[in-house]
Amino acid sequence: MAKTVFEKIWDQHVIRTLSDGRTLLHIDRQLIHDGSSRQAFDGMRTMKRRVRNLELNVAVVDHIVSTLPGRTGESHLPGIERIHALRNNAQEFDMEFYDVNDPRQGIVHVIAPETGLTLPGITMVCGDSHTATNGALGAICWGIGTTEVMYVMAAQSLLVRKPEQMRVIFEGRIAPGVSAKDLVLYLIGKHGVKCATGHAVEYAGETISAMPMEARMTICNMSIEFGARMGLIAVDDTTIDYVRGRKFAPKGVLWDKAEAQWRELVSDFDARFNREIRIRCEDIKPQVSWGNSPQEMTSVDGRVPDPASFADAERRESAATALAYMDLQPGQKLEGTPIDYAFIGSCTNSRLSDLQAAAAVIKGRRVKHGVQALVVPGSMEVKAAAEAIGLDKVFTDAGFEWRNAGCSMCVTSNGDVVLPGKRSISTTNRNFEHRQGPKSRTHLASPATVAVSAIAGCIADVRKSLS
Repeated sequence: MAKTVFEKIWDQHVIRTLSDGRTLLHIDRQLIHDGSSRQAFDGMRTMKRRVRNLELNVAVVDHIVSTLPGRTGESHLPGIERIHALRNNAQEFDMEFYDVNDPRQGIVHVIAPETGLTLPGITMVCGDSHTATNGALGAICWGIGTTEVMYVMAAQSLLVRKPEQMRVIFEGRIAPGVSAKDLVLYLIGKHGVKCATGHAVEYAGETISAMPMEARMTICNMSIEFGARMGLIAVDDTTIDYVRGRKFAPKGVLWDKAEAQWRELVSDFDARFNREIRIRCEDIKPQVSWGNSPQEMTSVDGRVPDPASFADAERRESAATALAYMDLQPGQKLEGTPIDYAFIGSCTNSRLSDLQAAAAVIKGRRVKHGVQALVVPGSMEVKAAAEAIGLDKVFTDAGFEWRNAGCSMCVTSNGDVVLPGKRSISTTNRNFEHRQGPKSRTHLASPATVAVSAIAGCIADVRKSLS
């Protein structure tokens, strides 16, 4: 019977199917961070359990850690307790742990692929919704709750319900100035944040096939904002080339065997999906959000819509609320809207290629006076690689702050915040009310759009800097 790539991976991990339709699924890897694990370790103590497979669980400090130069685990006072708790828990349970000063430290969804912790064909979970990022390597990866974190530590398995399947096919050539971030923002803006609810989404098509791996990670990362539980991309030469030689990737004969198996992780030509969407990419422009949901999206040269234009009453109400919060008017052009902050970072856009895209449009230019601009690499390995090719100097010469790795302004539990009433343009994945700080106003965009906006001091069209 024809199978999708999701079904092939799922079926290989089924331990047992229960009479109520749930599946006991083996979990190949669990990632643990400082934001959602403390109660899980407490539960393990209460049950008097040890971690079943220590080699399959890795912990890292990322959400609550300061990104300031010279930072330690004590730099951000409100985070000290949680950081020390994870440090102590990892030591007590003898778990692999990437602490603040470890050169492998970084955002959990950045370090997992770059170290080879994420491999094609695996199941991976983490107490963070954006675990879907890792699906770009042809794996089933999703976020779980704290209680489930405990279950995986104890049993290396989970009871889950199999999701329905959707395929999103991106076709056509991407225009200059447009990135993977723009494509996924366009998808969400066109189809909404509930479109993929209950689905695992496979991204396919000639546009995806032409993308480098880090761009694919951006697409899969925002599966969550599309409503999906997880997103993934079939294995191809790009996948294999990316994984080869990474620290935790197989070596020698084991590599040859693994590669042969991984190359089977493609959807059969006659595999069936519950739903399919096609997106033409040629006419997609750089995208910028105008509201408090990733579906409240338009092109950078577009205008803020009138809430009355929405047919759905719920959308009309949410749009009106969003405009009041964002201090925008119907019909207002987004381009030219003044900003106070520009943030390049997060698990969506903090990899080396993201920093290169931003640096390319700011070299030799200066951040507009009054704008605070931050660049926060996704990992200390990304930071080192960027410094090795001089990107840090490009950013600092332009007036950006160059930080250490962490979640930073995406989650604002680490000291990096947008002040009340101030406006930020950001490479993050969420623009909810108060997301970047109490009463902060956030516009989602690509790294290049954020960079050029920092220079202009207002929301700007990166295409004009390319001409």
